[in-house]
Amino acid sequence: MAHDAHDHHDGHAHDHHHGGGHHHHAPGNTGRAFAIGVVLNTAFVAAEVAAGLWTGSLSLLADAGHNLSDVLSLLLAWGAVVLAKRAPAGRRTYGLRKATILASLANAILLMIAVGVIASEAVHRLAEPARVDSQIVMLTASLGVVINGLTAMLFMRGSHTDLNVRGAFLHMAADAGVSLAVVVGAFAMAQTGLLWIDPALSLVIAGVIVLGTWGLLRDSADLAMDAAPRGIDVEAVRRYLAGLPGVEGVHDLHVWAISTTETALTAHVLRPLNGDGDSFLHMACEGLEHRFKIGHATLQVETSAAHACRLAPAEVV
Repeated sequence: MAHDAHDHHDGHAHDHHHGGGHHHHAPGNTGRAFAIGVVLNTAFVAAEVAAGLWTGSLSLLADAGHNLSDVLSLLLAWGAVVLAKRAPAGRRTYGLRKATILASLANAILLMIAVGVIASEAVHRLAEPARVDSQIVMLTASLGVVINGLTAMLFMRGSHTDLNVRGAFLHMAADAGVSLAVVVGAFAMAQTGLLWIDPALSLVIAGVIVLGTWGLLRDSADLAMDAAPRGIDVEAVRRYLAGLPGVEGVHDLHVWAISTTETALTAHVLRPLNGDGDSFLHMACEGLEHRFKIGHATLQVETSAAHACRLAPAEVV
């Protein structure tokens, strides 16, 4: 006999958690952060392009291109947050929550492309150093430090709990670092007259961005392929279910991310004496919610080992 945990559990515990947890109000604040970030950064890109053309500074124009990719990725991440709140309908029984995972993956890929552009430009500049107007470059890049720093701070709170928002935060924090390095580089060039400082610095910045982005790329690629979210120990979940009263076996256990903040689980549980089926399911799902932050749990309870489940073998998915 099979029970779906949602029949008995979702109406109470699941909704209660989202009413009282961080998830309920985070998207609203995040939406405001995205709006401010997009407006500020679009204005800054326009200023950088103007200053780059005025001074003949290729590094400022390259940085403007980099910042434009950030505006696009901010719009991407913002769109994903909005889509994640859409109610399930038709064939999309999870709504559009997965959009947050796809956006964080696209964000990481965009960053890596931006790094490639910076690095190739830097190598070209090392071969053919060019003179630039250091003062205007310093002034414009200083503005970049302020704008990117402020935008990063808007996302800081949500970055601990949501991979998608973390992508936006990393993007902005990396940009503030890039702009700061441009300021320092322009100052050093003005003082020493060494033209290779600018491209050499660009290569260092590219390395820093790669280090910061690699984790985001790996995590979002994992979630896109339905791996269990980092921080959830699948074997610990299996041990928890196997240790529940009356449970003699657990198989066909799957844990995956519905979005960058929500996790789902399905499992078959062998429990021969299942007279208290409803209260067992309720207790099991409450435990999964509180111990592992798994809010969407569906458990199939099997009472007889005689009719072996075809999904029981470990190699069958």
